[in-house]
Amino acid sequence: MSDDKPLKSAIELAMERMAKKDAEAGITSKTLTDAQKAAIAETRNFYEAKLAELEVLHQSTLRGTTDPAARETLEQQYRRERDHLTTERDNKIARQRA
Repeated sequence: MSDDKPLKSAIELAMERMAKKDAEAGITSKTLTDAQKAAIAETRNFYEAKLAELEVLHQSTLRGTTDPAARETLEQQYRRERDHLTTERDNKIARQRA
């Protein structure tokens, strides 16, 4: 190797290949503004707190329930609420990116 370029890692090579494929396909990357980054971070923090609160309440409710059928119902309700919050968070972040 006569030139002074440092060797690239496998990750760097893969990222270059992906960027080349994206450019060929006409896909452009859009950088986020500082305001968008801050809004996304705030949204993530808000929903992280909501999910943690939901988890604590769920565990508390489960400790007081011994009936297996009631526990299963509580588990299903918890999963639905968690999925709802996660979907809501992802939708807000997508809107903030646009």
